[in-house]
Amino acid sequence: MTTRRELLKMGACAVSALGLDPLHGWGAQAAEPQPLAAPLAEFHYGQVTLMPGLAERQFTQTQTVLMGLNEDALLAPFRMRDGLPAPGPRLGGWYDAGGFAPGHAFGQWISALSRGYAVDHDPAKRARVQRLLTLYGQAMQGKFFTDFRFPSYDYDKLVIGLIDAHEFAGIPQAFALLDQTTDAALPHLEPMALDRDAAQRQWRASVGDKTSEDYTWDEPYTLPENLYLAASRGAGARYRQMAGRYLLDRTWFDPLAENRNVLAGHHAYSFCNSLSSAMQAYLSTGSSKHLHAAQNAFAMIRAQSFATGGWGPNESFVEPGTGALKASLTGTRHSFETPCGSYAHMKITRYLTRVTGDGSYGDSLEQVLWNTVLGAMPLQPDGKAFYYSDYSNAGGKFYFTDAWPCCSGTLPQVAADYRIATYQRGSEGIFVSQYLASELRWTEGDGSEWTLSQSGGYPLDEQVQMRLSGNRPSRFSLAVRVPAWVGCSGRRMTAQVNGAPVPLTVQRGYASIRRQWQSGDTVTLNIPLPLRLAAIEPASNTVALMRGPLVLFPLTHESPAVTRQQMLAAHRTGRMDWAMNSSDGLVRLKPFVAIGNEPYRTYLDVATNA
Repeated sequence: MTTRRELLKMGACAVSALGLDPLHGWGAQAAEPQPLAAPLAEFHYGQVTLMPGLAERQFTQTQTVLMGLNEDALLAPFRMRDGLPAPGPRLGGWYDAGGFAPGHAFGQWISALSRGYAVDHDPAKRARVQRLLTLYGQAMQGKFFTDFRFPSYDYDKLVIGLIDAHEFAGIPQAFALLDQTTDAALPHLEPMALDRDAAQRQWRASVGDKTSEDYTWDEPYTLPENLYLAASRGAGARYRQMAGRYLLDRTWFDPLAENRNVLAGHHAYSFCNSLSSAMQAYLSTGSSKHLHAAQNAFAMIRAQSFATGGWGPNESFVEPGTGALKASLTGTRHSFETPCGSYAHMKITRYLTRVTGDGSYGDSLEQVLWNTVLGAMPLQPDGKAFYYSDYSNAGGKFYFTDAWPCCSGTLPQVAADYRIATYQRGSEGIFVSQYLASELRWTEGDGSEWTLSQSGGYPLDEQVQMRLSGNRPSRFSLAVRVPAWVGCSGRRMTAQVNGAPVPLTVQRGYASIRRQWQSGDTVTLNIPLPLRLAAIEPASNTVALMRGPLVLFPLTHESPAVTRQQMLAAHRTGRMDWAMNSSDGLVRLKPFVAIGNEPYRTYLDVATNA
């Protein structure tokens, strides 16, 4: 049986000629490789600086919006639901006391500001987090979760906000507030992990609670990740005990661990997010079942992903082999729940990278980063938020209809996390998992202090430069990710140290350069960016054009008569512009991050055998 890693390696260009991007790996095979003896470590937010560019701009913009929100408006849902005076303005939309999910993003915004403080040490951010939590503690008096649509949904977000405030902003009372919040939430939480819809409806009926449809959309199965984190950060043993109670084993993790595909029909974002709970179960308890479940499920998600790396049209996983993914190109404009989905995707790929040391997870993270969330329309101070990426044949970018939807909470979090996705640390040295212009600072085991500065125009250009600066020589490894699609070019990724070529031997998607490093050493990587085609489904003639990790979107709603050869002969016309010939004339293309108000589509139909 061909393994997933072998599929990614073998004949990438031959596979691409059939319209299949080697990143898709359509067979949902049991995920490899075996876990490392010790997981790779993440660096602290403050150890990585992003250089000016799309990622840093999105981080700064979202932090600015959060710093500008009225504090009374932020506290109003908590005050009102607890029967306290609530002066001042309201945010409106989903967030208000009478909204779809009152106060839902408060914890996520506290989390994002705390991570932001860890990045830039802006005292105004810490002061705002401190002030908001003091006011929150006064408002959380026990009634907030009474007759609440989604108690687990809000509680989960409050947990991450409070433990991040403690961990990254140094707010000492955050753990006491976590206990206070937990005491208020527990009487209203589901007693165990319950699937959406039927299971929750039965439970709510049994306790005489609301049974209307939206009261069965709660997400208790996402709780374990943050509860395990709370316990590991010192919040108390009760959170570890709670975490185990909310692992959705019988209907989800058990069949996934046996490599049975049960994704179809599940809510895409929250069930992908639950895979991070499985990873925390593995890291916290050593449960190999939950590791296998996460690995297998992720392979299954990749097998039903769009060329962008996004998944879940209409927020639902589809049934494999039914043509549902292709049907979505004409059936919906809600193709991928972008900030929420990218947050879940990037978390699970980071976990799997750390545990397995497999660079293909970094390939997948990169694909989602550049083709989805970095191209999201900016979060606005009035609550306008980019929710769905549209991969339909009549594609366009648009804001969600309601103010402050769920994606307004996850976008600031994911924008803060680009830093910790870029580098990891192993026992032998540094892993470079993303090629983002940035600076990493760390101390080696021998006490030497180092800075790695990364620059270059990747993924628009093929070259990445790295410069190392240290206070004394040190021997360690620099492991650089080798993308699986490099082989489509017929060329190899190459490296030079101080201008001299060095051989790259690839293991698990990384190539390690181990040497005695001197301050001023430079590493130059040349990463081929081949054009290739990605089919919407196996053996389909509906294909997207990719260059390296980037999807190149045709700027048209028409379906030009075009061949595979014409698509693969697309030529660059500007920094972020390409063009290709068709029987109907020249077709312009752009990556998602460069698209504004233009009409676009993701896929084109090519003639059979063309």
